[in-house]
Amino acid sequence: MKIGMNLPVMVPGLDRKTILEWARRIDAGPYSSLAAGERITFPNPELMVTMAAAAAVTERVRLALTVVVLPLHSPVLIAKQVATLDVISAGRVSLGVGIGARVEDYRAVGVPFDAKRLKRMEAQIALMRRVWAGENVVEGALRPVEPFPVQPGGPELLAGALVPDSIRRAARWADGICGFSFGPSAEEIGFAYKTARQAWREAGRGTAPRLVMSFWFALGDRAREQLDVYLERYLCFLGDDVAKALAPTVTTTSAAALRDAARMLADLGTDELILVPTTSDPDEVNRIADILG
Repeated sequence: MKIGMNLPVMVPGLDRKTILEWARRIDAGPYSSLAAGERITFPNPELMVTMAAAAAVTERVRLALTVVVLPLHSPVLIAKQVATLDVISAGRVSLGVGIGARVEDYRAVGVPFDAKRLKRMEAQIALMRRVWAGENVVEGALRPVEPFPVQPGGPELLAGALVPDSIRRAARWADGICGFSFGPSAEEIGFAYKTARQAWREAGRGTAPRLVMSFWFALGDRAREQLDVYLERYLCFLGDDVAKALAPTVTTTSAAALRDAARMLADLGTDELILVPTTSDPDEVNRIADILG
């Protein structure tokens, strides 16, 4: 099992020095990927700009976008941005996409939050693949949308899904899934993996799905407090009471708990674990390297 590290993009107060220090340390460490996710109405840096900065100061790690909330965007513009990022990084991009769950993010960009989001996303993905293949998708345009990605046909596409119906639909277009588990929960993750493997077989896919999973963690004497503050802030869109009730379900608050969770994920057949920090202290990158080897 490979192990990647998320940038601490959901921790408020990030600046240039902190973001670039995290990126450099992740690249210098034993990690397989440098990851980041997307929010709009939140104190996080914009995803594509952040990953472009990371691409410029790294040489080795994959750049995992986990995930882009695709219905918030123009698919042609996202295709161009991702291809550009692939060029800047010399072909190191991995693209996770999902439909998100935050109404306010949709309102912020003037896009309807409705039951057709998943269907719209699937149409967007098909259009993005046409762009990356070099097809001219713009009526009357003299040239296709460029640059073309370094990776032929575009980067791998992972579905940000744990719900069975979404996983089954993803078997038609995705290379795998990039899920997230609060606990993390072996039962939840195992069920998602079983669903994905079966869906890929039923769809006649020639290869098994790539299985990527993430969870939050905190370390140190104040780990529980740090995690609770982070989660109550991040989950407040669900309501204060719900956020406070969910926070204690995340149990990775020690080195031992982190090792146990990583071992559990490896036993379930996870291809890559991407850890999500709850502090902006770049020394966390080194601590995890020491804990997990």
